[in-house]
Amino acid sequence: MDEGIRRLRDRIDELDAKLLELINERARCASDIGHLKGDGGVVYRPEREAQVLRRLAELNAGPLPDAAIQHLFVEIISACRALERALAIAYLGPRGTYSEEAARKQFGAAATPLACASIAEVFRQVESGAAGYGVVPVENSTEGSIGTTLDLLVGTRLRICGEVLLPIHHCLLSQAAAIEDVKIVFAHSQSLGQCNEWLARHLPAAERVALASNAEAARRAAAEAGTAAIASRAAGELYRLPLLAENIEDEPNNTTRFLVVADQDIPPSGRDKTSFVMSAQNRPGAMHELLGPLAQHGVSMSKFESRPSRTGLWEYVFFVDIEGHQLDAAVAQALAAVRTKAAFLKVLGSYPVAVA
Repeated sequence: MDEGIRRLRDRIDELDAKLLELINERARCASDIGHLKGDGGVVYRPEREAQVLRRLAELNAGPLPDAAIQHLFVEIISACRALERALAIAYLGPRGTYSEEAARKQFGAAATPLACASIAEVFRQVESGAAGYGVVPVENSTEGSIGTTLDLLVGTRLRICGEVLLPIHHCLLSQAAAIEDVKIVFAHSQSLGQCNEWLARHLPAAERVALASNAEAARRAAAEAGTAAIASRAAGELYRLPLLAENIEDEPNNTTRFLVVADQDIPPSGRDKTSFVMSAQNRPGAMHELLGPLAQHGVSMSKFESRPSRTGLWEYVFFVDIEGHQLDAAVAQALAAVRTKAAFLKVLGSYPVAVA
């Protein structure tokens, strides 16, 4: 063996030993904090974890990119958190969905995943206490908002306590030997929309069948000849489906935003977002009056979307995301002013902006 390689490998062994010692020391500190908080203490502190991950990105001098460093520390934090208490995380199942991937990205592998049959079931599992947190999709950069999630947020007591941005890279998975042998394509309706142009070019004659999830699509494609699924690479591995094509989404920056919901209010992290829903009184200029206080107090709005209220014909509610935490002075003053003018206003939660 080359002497230079041997010396470097010896150095790696020394560093690994130091890393192991430091990681266990960190775990002991985290465990001590848990003992000081007692049995009733909150285990998951998204504002603190966001601060840790941001600080690491600022300190990182490479060669590993920030995203790789943050991924490593999410898993370290997850393992340390599990020493205090196991966390059950509800997500839209079955296994192999992008929702499961988002849950793991946020909570790490040490959390206990709880697959649910629907977004409504995710909310119910958290409301009942069967799960501590839920991860639900809320919007996609190509296909827009998930109406079911928005509707459920209006009626639940749960609050938003985090967000996850997950780049979506679709694969075509099938037992077929070649793409031209595929006669039916299974996928969630959103994924079919996100791959519409690719399908039109490569599988123009194939029937498109919308299913409840891409994981279910992979399960069906694994069992039925002449079919394919649009799903993640992880779903292909789970259901033992060969990869026919990858990155088939029409938009290369295709991203889905997920929300973390829980019965928990989150303190400020220093870089936060607040979501709320409101309705306007039925009079001329009402919407202008509602948005005026945001401008007056210098609060930036990043999202404004209308949706039928489901309480009356042609009545709407408006979902709004603003920069800042509801405890920030400017945000608090703006929300107080909006509340006096709105027919209805509910703060859905303040939470750290997605780290990466």
